[in-house]
Amino acid sequence: MGATDRFSPEEVQRIVGVTQKQLDHWNRLSLVSPQEEQGTRYYDFRDLIGLRTVKQLLEKGISANRLQRALSALNKKLSQIQSPLSQLRILSDGKDVLVQQGTAHLEPLSGQFVLNFETRELDESIRFIAGRSADDWLAVALSYEEDEITRSKAVDAYDRCVQLDPHNADALLNCGTIYYEDGNFEKAVDYFQRALAAQPKNALAHFNLGSVLEDLGKIEEARRYLRQAVLLEPNYCDAHYNLAFVCEKLAAFPEAREHWQTYIKLDPVGPWATLARQRITAVQTAKSAG
Repeated sequence: MGATDRFSPEEVQRIVGVTQKQLDHWNRLSLVSPQEEQGTRYYDFRDLIGLRTVKQLLEKGISANRLQRALSALNKKLSQIQSPLSQLRILSDGKDVLVQQGTAHLEPLSGQFVLNFETRELDESIRFIAGRSADDWLAVALSYEEDEITRSKAVDAYDRCVQLDPHNADALLNCGTIYYEDGNFEKAVDYFQRALAAQPKNALAHFNLGSVLEDLGKIEEARRYLRQAVLLEPNYCDAHYNLAFVCEKLAAFPEAREHWQTYIKLDPVGPWATLARQRITAVQTAKSAG
């Protein structure tokens, strides 16, 4: 595979028209996951086809979890197909996921073949099925958040998701991030705390909460949550980066230096690696002066 066959997550977002949050969500649901080589994540052409298919089906009303269950069942029934989203034709009638292979149509969850599906194929008039589930509202919120014009509606959609599933950490984290980006730090803290209550070992929840607490000037609390983030996920670059800054504010220079060094090991050529190296020098100077 040549370098031109690989696409970074940023390139995929632009080509397919999705956000990083959508890519992360579909990765967690095992719909389409990035490949990794030497610490670099990328997608290939087959992945792009899969991502576009997932996006189109979700826009037609198929919930992400239902799509995931269907694809999982399909993989078991068609073990010779390594990538069903790109090698098969995926269809929907707004309720079920059906798969066309040649002239046959298979409903993967039941394993039954379906006849005359052409008369039921999805068209532009198909709308979301009535009574959206929490997964449906999460997909809607992610779609709203993708467009600046509809971004304000994303909070309401996330809240509807949480009303149906109070422990949906993805919805709570994403909604909290919107409040954080809008400068409503107190509201962001509330959502991040609720996400942690739902998933106490979620490294992203600890990272987000620690970061917003730093902005609120609660530095010691911020360090506690950021420490937990790197404990849960030792290769979490951003968490090491923020934790190093927090430690500097607390004059904990040896700990700051440790996290700057870890960050450089994890991301030696990234855009912030130069700054991290500069901070190591500054921390060493501050330690000597102390």
